[in-house]
Amino acid sequence: MSIRSAAVAAIRILLGILLIVAGVLKVGHSVELAASIAAFRLLPAEAIAPIALALPFVEIFVGLYLVIGLLTRWAALFAALQFGLYGIAVASAVLRGISADCGCFGPNDRATADWPHVAFDFGLALCAALVARFAPGSLALDRRISS
Repeated sequence: MSIRSAAVAAIRILLGILLIVAGVLKVGHSVELAASIAAFRLLPAEAIAPIALALPFVEIFVGLYLVIGLLTRWAALFAALQFGLYGIAVASAVLRGISADCGCFGPNDRATADWPHVAFDFGLALCAALVARFAPGSLALDRRISS
């Protein structure tokens, strides 16, 4: 196992766990999540409820795919896009002076939109993009399927 393969696996698994935890903490709290999404004032009202219902499960499934290393490149690309969109949404709120709770880790998460949060989201997007670039890393189901 190379150092790069081990590093990709470690980053992939950590990102996956982060997404799973974030998704699990949101399940059953779609009303609160919808309020957090609406607070950013970026989406039409009719899009908010379906996103609030689906997002926790999307995060859980993408996280599971990353942890087990299945369809790793696609899962990592999706995660990079997701984290990038989160970063853009938070940056937009900061620039517009909107004090919004992100709701990233469920209804008890009161982290507000600020520049460190933007940097963290873009850092996660970069990590996911690196995983996609060098996927799948060691300990990935993709390796077993392709051999």
